[in-house]
Amino acid sequence: MSTPSSGRELRLLQIGVALLAVIPILTGLAGVLHGLELLDAQASLSRDGDSHVHYLSGLLLAIGLGFWSTVPRIDAQGPRFRLLTALVLVGGLARLYGVALAGLPAAGMVGGLVLELAITPALALWRERLERRSRRAAPVPASLCEPAVPRTT
Repeated sequence: MSTPSSGRELRLLQIGVALLAVIPILTGLAGVLHGLELLDAQASLSRDGDSHVHYLSGLLLAIGLGFWSTVPRIDAQGPRFRLLTALVLVGGLARLYGVALAGLPAAGMVGGLVLELAITPALALWRERLERRSRRAAPVPASLCEPAVPRTT
């Protein structure tokens, strides 16, 4: 059984995920529509690079939509939420590797790095904690509490 405070905490998590998922959805959609021009108008000269940005932007859009799909029953979406978080975390580690090689990018990219390596994993840990708490508080089904009665035939 959930307490009023855990219900509020679950609702806050849902709101946070719903709001933060807007970032990859809008960024991904903008990348799909504009490709490399979204980041650098001069970079559009590379068709291969532009194609890659379109593809990765589609993945980003899908990840955001995936997170949105968890919101209504976020407490029951553990496997999906963990997979999406792992995808974001791996992307963040790849971006961090790029920072190590080339230095800090623009502020928006640093914001993405914070979202990927800190905020998304923190939301996943929060979701896991709420799920564990919910499982501990769940009532035991009556059928499991009844003593076993031998059957007579």
